[in-house]
Amino acid sequence: MKSFTILIVLGIPFLSPAQSNDWRLISNGQKIYEHGYCDQPYIVTTNDGTWVCTFTTSPGREGDDVQYIVSTRSSDQGKSWSVPVEIEAASSGVESSWAMPLVTKFDRIYAFYTFNGDSIRNLPDGSSMRADTHGWYCYRYSDDKGRTWSKRYRLHMRKTAVDRENDFSGKVQMFWGIGEPVSKGNDVWFSFTKLGKYFLEEGEGWLYHSDNILTEKNVSKINWQLLPDGDFGIRSPNLGSVQEEFNIQPMNIENGLYCVYRTTLGQPAHAYSYDNGKTWSEPALISYSNGMPLRNPRACPRLWKCKNGKYLLWYHNNGGKGFEHRNPAWVSGGIEKNGKIYWSQPEIVIHGSDRSYETGRFSYPDLVEEDGRYWVSTTQKTTATIHEVPASFFEMLWSQFDEPNIVSNGLIRCFDRLPSNRNIKLREPLTMDNGGFALDLWIKIDEFEEVTIFEGTDAKKKGIELALSNNGTLEFMLTNEGETMRLTSDINRLKKGKSHHVAIIIDANAKICYMLIDGSICDGGGKEVFGFSWFNEALMGIKIQNLSAKNFNGEVDKLRLYGQQMFASQLVNNYNTEKLEITRCSTKAKKPRDAF
Repeated sequence: MKSFTILIVLGIPFLSPAQSNDWRLISNGQKIYEHGYCDQPYIVTTNDGTWVCTFTTSPGREGDDVQYIVSTRSSDQGKSWSVPVEIEAASSGVESSWAMPLVTKFDRIYAFYTFNGDSIRNLPDGSSMRADTHGWYCYRYSDDKGRTWSKRYRLHMRKTAVDRENDFSGKVQMFWGIGEPVSKGNDVWFSFTKLGKYFLEEGEGWLYHSDNILTEKNVSKINWQLLPDGDFGIRSPNLGSVQEEFNIQPMNIENGLYCVYRTTLGQPAHAYSYDNGKTWSEPALISYSNGMPLRNPRACPRLWKCKNGKYLLWYHNNGGKGFEHRNPAWVSGGIEKNGKIYWSQPEIVIHGSDRSYETGRFSYPDLVEEDGRYWVSTTQKTTATIHEVPASFFEMLWSQFDEPNIVSNGLIRCFDRLPSNRNIKLREPLTMDNGGFALDLWIKIDEFEEVTIFEGTDAKKKGIELALSNNGTLEFMLTNEGETMRLTSDINRLKKGKSHHVAIIIDANAKICYMLIDGSICDGGGKEVFGFSWFNEALMGIKIQNLSAKNFNGEVDKLRLYGQQMFASQLVNNYNTEKLEITRCSTKAKKPRDAF
């Protein structure tokens, strides 16, 4: 029988890499459905606890002419799913795509979707086109938890400037939606993207609003309003042609709505409405609460509001400009204050070893919250899965806005000041056995130069090294069996003569290493696509037994070594605790082994 070590970090269960039973691993999720193409698995919960998931599927690939929408049910919180039922028939010869479900107070489920009702498959010049982002906005409903669906209904979509200026001069409307309808009281909104140019250009955000769909059973009496008022949607002239995949949430503030969406600027954008969607602030790029940019490629930044009134944002923490780089997925926690949303530093929520374009990108997630538990669904375009996320994981993100404290869990060695030219034997080695390890330190650098600050070695002189460059970046290296991983900090983050907090996290389960400086994650600094680095299996065998500090023009005022899987939130809390002044390192756990 295989042996394994169970870790509990802030109440979050992890198993050692040998077991590979990390809940964040994409292959460890429960399968919802697998097909040639499978996208946007969105889930609603009925009054008796049944989960109903709608998604877009096809025997071929995304954008093929056989593309349709289906629903499936689960009565055991995602462990098993029924055979999918067609909402729109695959055999109809008309493309239906991007279903977004809504459940009413009387347990009716609506699915809103794009339907190529006029069978348009060519642009006005005769060239062929994809047929899944134009046509009619339609919906059907189910009164038996997704087993059967009503006839098709069509929503009226008034023509606006972006329609009249599109390839068809408004005779065909181009649009699609992601996410789900959201509600507050009896009001419901769902957002979508209108396009001004084929394919996926000149996008802007719109939303439908109903004030009675949650309670009105007669479809003909449901009120609909297209927002914002006027001829122009949610869009900034400063953010380029690509502004799309708008998704919204109601805010805690009265009449407030918050919207996020993707761009090709390496960051997502957001906007606010304080009159229930009638008018919107000019969109701007999203930053973390400390003002540093929040990075995302041309991938869905998915927004959720939880029952506690706090927020979550799924994105990909890199500065890519295209459709690539959707592995891993990261999540940030948000709080609302004075009518604005403030975002925490991120954590990895889903990862996988497959980083290919075809099957290694995951996106279009959904969140299910039930009885204090959370699940996240996602897809990598062929297989839809669902993953339970420990509640403590999300609570940890939100904790970054609470009163901080020094994290003692997992601390195996602590130095008040790291002495130069001193070799130190570690009583407990740093290994990958407990899901990874982490280094947490305060450093003051007087001169930028090419120099090693300290290194850690095993019996074969392999291990870790922290070095400084003459352009003011830090480089962290893992070395073993002829393999080396290098992680470089963002340029211009370190200032001469100033004390900086540096945290380096080695995540053995995800095989990812990343760095935070002064409580903010390194993200490539606008110069590189990635701020984190992957490492391979050869580096899993390192065992750091000795630490050797070197001479350099500066000093390490404090160094903590953690011998288990650590999280960004924990080390952000370390920084927040000590940022006013560097104090002597202390913990509530056992006394540190050494202090110099």
